[in-house]
Amino acid sequence: MVGAAAGEPEYDVQREIAHAMDMPEPMAAEEGYVAQDSVATGGGVANATAALQDRLVIMNADLSIVVADPQTKIEEIAAMAEEMGGFVVSMNVYQTYSPTNELVPEGYISVRVPADFLDRALNQIKGNVVEVRTETRSGEDVTQQYVDLESQLRSLEAAEDELTEIMENSTDTQDVLDVFNQLEYYRQQIEIVKGQMQYFEQASAYSLITVTVIAEETIQPIEIAGWEPKGVVRDAVQALVDFFQGFVNFLIWLTLFVLPMLLLIFGPIALVVWGIIAIVKRSRRKSQAKA
Repeated sequence: MVGAAAGEPEYDVQREIAHAMDMPEPMAAEEGYVAQDSVATGGGVANATAALQDRLVIMNADLSIVVADPQTKIEEIAAMAEEMGGFVVSMNVYQTYSPTNELVPEGYISVRVPADFLDRALNQIKGNVVEVRTETRSGEDVTQQYVDLESQLRSLEAAEDELTEIMENSTDTQDVLDVFNQLEYYRQQIEIVKGQMQYFEQASAYSLITVTVIAEETIQPIEIAGWEPKGVVRDAVQALVDFFQGFVNFLIWLTLFVLPMLLLIFGPIALVVWGIIAIVKRSRRKSQAKA
């Protein structure tokens, strides 16, 4: 509690801090974002069009293409992104083996291009390729999350302003330290919210395109005079797998079923025969000893 001058109301710092920390603000849409209810009820076609144009939608695409020269294609995609005002996020080129045991380059590249150029970029990437194996597009509407962040930012900044004013009016050292700690917390939260908003802005303004580039040699089957050894190799491997499977099954049956059954059936007989042989040998030794 900070002391007050005579005749002036006492200034309660803790009460002011609590008031600054508890500042609920209605989740009103920021200017430029139209609520869905207004579009549906009274906005009409014009408001609906404006709302659609102002929405933040993150559009991404994933492609898998087969080309004759992966290294050149990856460089072309990187140059295309820069020409469109985008940039390269990541890129990797590595060596792999073809069916003929030749080293061939493959790789992948991720680029961001302006969202308005997404279709143009995809068409350019798919041009002059041997095959487009897969193509996937995904979209995420983050308008509501962005509006919520804007409202949260306004509340945090208002609390920051009020705490700053409280700290300026405080004369007690402990009160100043308490308010300063609260200010540091709110400033950290403000930076976090601004970072999330910046991510949404950039992700919606620049679409992410990830391209896997496959060398043509790796998908070409070996063919000799119309004969493809690939099929023979596959059949031979399958036959070998079947053999090992049957052999292992035989060992399992032999160990867990056949051997115990043989012991159960022929074990007593073997004991009887062994006993008879032992008695006969003993009788012969006795007869020889008497003779």
